[in-house]
This record gives sequence, C-alpha cells and structure tokens, in this order.
Amino acid sequence: MTEAKPPRLEGKRILLGVGGGIAAYKVCDLASRLVKERAVVTAVMTRSARRFVTPYTFEALTGRPCLTGQFRRLEPGRTPYPHIDPAREADLVVLAPATANLIARLAHGLADDLLSTLMLSVRAPVLICPAMNVQMWEHPATRRNVRTLVGFGHRVLGPSKGDLACGMTGAGRLVEPAEIVEALVKLLGEKSPASPVPGFKSAGRSQRTPRSRKRKPPKE
Repeated sequence: MTEAKPPRLEGKRILLGVGGGIAAYKVCDLASRLVKERAVVTAVMTRSARRFVTPYTFEALTGRPCLTGQFRRLEPGRTPYPHIDPAREADLVVLAPATANLIARLAHGLADDLLSTLMLSVRAPVLICPAMNVQMWEHPATRRNVRTLVGFGHRVLGPSKGDLACGMTGAGRLVEPAEIVEALVKLLGEKSPASPVPGFKSAGRSQRTPRSRKRKPPKE
C-alpha cells in the first residue's frame, strides 16, 4: 500500500490571479491541486476571466471568497482594503493564465482593477504563467513586458508549445497545473524571496548620491 505524501503547502496563503483567456478552465484544476496540498487559496479574477469561468467555481474549489471587486469588503468588520490586505498576507502569488494584456498592464504598473492593484502591493514571490496566441507571445512588445516583469524579480513559467485554441501551433499554451504546483513548491523553498524591484529600497533612510568635491585651485 502506497503511503500518502504529506502536503507541501500546508497553511501557505496563495493568491491565485486568473486572467481572461480560454486557459482559465485549466486553472480550476490548479486551484484544486493547491487545496489538496493544504494551501489557503484566494482566487482573484479579472473581468475578462469571468467570461470564461465563474467566481462561484473557484469559491467551491477553494472554500474561500473569490475576489472581484476593488472596493468591496472581504469580510464584515475587517479593514476595507481588499486591494491591500490579501497582498500583504500572501506567501506566494501565481498568475495563470497571464494574458498579453495582463502582462502589459503589470509591466507598466497600472492599477485599474483589483488584481493589478494588488500586484503593486505584493512583496511575496510571484510566479507568472503566460498563455496566449503564439503571434502575441512572439511580439516584441510582449517580450519586452516579460523582461520587465523578470526585472521586478518575478518568475516566469512557460508557455508550452503545442496546438492552441485559435487553431495555430506554437508557444502559447498554459503549462500543466501539476507543473505549476511543483514550481510553487520550489519557489517557496528558496531561501531568498524575490525582490519586487531591483534596487528597491524600503521606507527608512533616504540614500543620497555623494556629491563630487570641487578641487580647490592650487596656491600660487
């Protein structure tokens, strides 16, 4: 008889950001797998994501409210900051599917919905799992935006190559949920968490640029 493996994410708070792509249906499997690893999963859905999967699906799978409203209290009596509190409490963040639009918004620091606003407050390690049309993935703007997010300290997993929903073939498939779980476990085990921005300074002493000293003219 094979012994059950102990859960590897027990008690870890994971923000699951769901973008608006056809691959959103695979993220339901991801949510289920994370819960089986005993993680505390909170799904955050963009408006486009809700066209593919309903928030009730993620609430049923995770047993927790699915966040969609930027100015809605999470629970009665709690602080009215749904755009800050989940980010502050998160141990890990995973974005799947990370569409070209979502990647672009995050790379430019936009805060026009709950998920993008939360991402400006996140200080936990972030795993981005892209999924889109192959031509969108190969576009220089998308590649530049991905490099920007990597520069922020975020990790990128995928996309995989294969047949796409649009009928084309190439890179653009969301990596399999099991692979995403393994990447999250590995990311959690790393000693040094990802820094939000290279050279990011926390609040405290301001760093002054040393002034160049002017040389005194030599005495005659």
